[in-house]
Amino acid sequence: MSEERDVLSITDDEENDEFEDEGHLPEKHGTLSKWTNYLHGWQDRYVVLKDGTFSYFKSASETAYGCRGAVSLNRACVTPHPFDECRFDVSVNDNVWYLRAKDVEERKLWVGSIELHKEQVTNSPDLASGIQPYIHQAESGYGSENSLKRHGSLLSLTSGTSLSTASASSFKRGRGLREKLAEMETFRDILCRQVDTLQSYFDSCASAVAEGTVHDLTEHDDDIDDIDDYDTPTSGSSHPSKIGGLKGRDLASILQQHGGHAPDFKGEAYTFKATTAGIIATLSHCIEIMSQREDAWRKRMEREVEKRKKVEESYKSVLLDRQKPIVFGGPDYEEGPHCAINEDEFFDAVDAALDKLEKEEERKLNPVGKPMPPPAISLSPNHSLYNEINQITGEHLNYLEEKNAAGEEDNWILIHEEGEMKVLKRELEEDGLVIDPLKAVHTVKGITGHEICHYFWDLNVRMDWEGTLESTRCIEWLSEDTFVSHNVIKRVWPASQRDALFWSHIRHVISDDEEKPDLWIVVNYSTDHPSVPPNKYVRVKMNVSMACQTLIEPPNDSEITRDNITCKITYTANVNPGGWAPASVLRAVYKREYPKFLKRFTSYVKEITANKPILL
Repeated sequence: MSEERDVLSITDDEENDEFEDEGHLPEKHGTLSKWTNYLHGWQDRYVVLKDGTFSYFKSASETAYGCRGAVSLNRACVTPHPFDECRFDVSVNDNVWYLRAKDVEERKLWVGSIELHKEQVTNSPDLASGIQPYIHQAESGYGSENSLKRHGSLLSLTSGTSLSTASASSFKRGRGLREKLAEMETFRDILCRQVDTLQSYFDSCASAVAEGTVHDLTEHDDDIDDIDDYDTPTSGSSHPSKIGGLKGRDLASILQQHGGHAPDFKGEAYTFKATTAGIIATLSHCIEIMSQREDAWRKRMEREVEKRKKVEESYKSVLLDRQKPIVFGGPDYEEGPHCAINEDEFFDAVDAALDKLEKEEERKLNPVGKPMPPPAISLSPNHSLYNEINQITGEHLNYLEEKNAAGEEDNWILIHEEGEMKVLKRELEEDGLVIDPLKAVHTVKGITGHEICHYFWDLNVRMDWEGTLESTRCIEWLSEDTFVSHNVIKRVWPASQRDALFWSHIRHVISDDEEKPDLWIVVNYSTDHPSVPPNKYVRVKMNVSMACQTLIEPPNDSEITRDNITCKITYTANVNPGGWAPASVLRAVYKREYPKFLKRFTSYVKEITANKPILL
């Protein structure tokens, strides 16, 4: 019986508390990469998932200063990227957060947690109705930290409560009411039994008065008093007419008093039983009406849910038919295998950015510290790069033996000709990437091959003539003629930003034939270095050489001037840009940029050496 009472003593509030505790989800927080803009790209941000709100901070240490942005999951859409296994997008209308996890498993955890919190917001009456005052913030996808408070409310059709949760909650509430009714009926039965016991007592008192038992007790009490006058005081026996220390006269008085209340108590007992029975019947009727109303509301809600599903389906179909809003600057518009813009638009963007770079009158150069002076030694044969440098340089020297004139070689195609300059190429793709080898031949008067190669190799002046670089620095001097360099190339949107890590070697090759001039050559070849591991940039692989020969026309009994000097230049480049830039765009850029580079560089050398001694 006590166990039954314990079960029945559970209140509706306790049931509601248990139900709410079961649906509570823990807070989740961590660090994800968030796409900021096309200048800064992906940046690490500290994100927090709590109470149906997804917010982010610049770092975990800055959570006390407020969030950078927050989105309510009530109307958010979480979309895992179909190709990037680490990326997922959280969007509300036209506001999109592009997020990347460290690996696939972490993305699954975040997407699953967000979906669970979103389902809780949709199904929980308190959370769903509590965010209604802030629905305009959910429309925009953002809200301040102070506006993210939640306020409880009663269950209503306007809340986002699902049918399954409403049915479970209603079942528990209905079960509690019926248990309370059964508990009241149990208490009524106990009270009725106590009333019946009291009624029996009062009826017995009334019967005793009616049968003259009271008169007998009084007379017998008088007889006892007469006998007691002759009894000794040492007698220890009690007379049987004395009950509980009361004399018969006292008992008679009690019986008369209680017997007189019997009729009134009987009427009150009947009234009590009738009243409690009426209360129980009324409560039962109320519960029945509530159950019927609940069934009616449930059916009405089912109809509303069906209407809502139809409206949502219609809304989704309209969204699919409607042109998606263009969100410029997102990662989907970056260079990649699934770039959202076509090749013509990609080329126009690259072409416009290159024109902008050319029109910059003053370039902001990053402060580049002067590299340490080269050691006055040659590269040791025991060095790990010794064989590679000699091998690659030797290949380029042999490569120069090929004829440069167009049409004389079947494997070279002339793509540009301007005066003495010719640019040739071979069309070659590797794994879908354009790696067309290019070769340019040019003849320039007034400068020597040594000067051309010196300024092409010298790191201190590289930023003066190379306008496409954001920064350049020396990583390590290997010898007096070789160093390892790291270049960061300026970004040309929508292409990804790139960098290059290579060793640069300059060499003077003395000709064995007196009739042939000496040759200067600079070779830049990609390498690896522990101090510059691959990072957020796309790493370019290159094999570039600049070979120059100086032709001198002997003057007539006078000193050699720059008018007597002609330099024959052969520039070869085998570059793998990496990434996913379209082939047609790369070939168009190569065709445009290589001739411009050669003209710009030779003009720079002529200008800077005009008033300097000839460097043979």
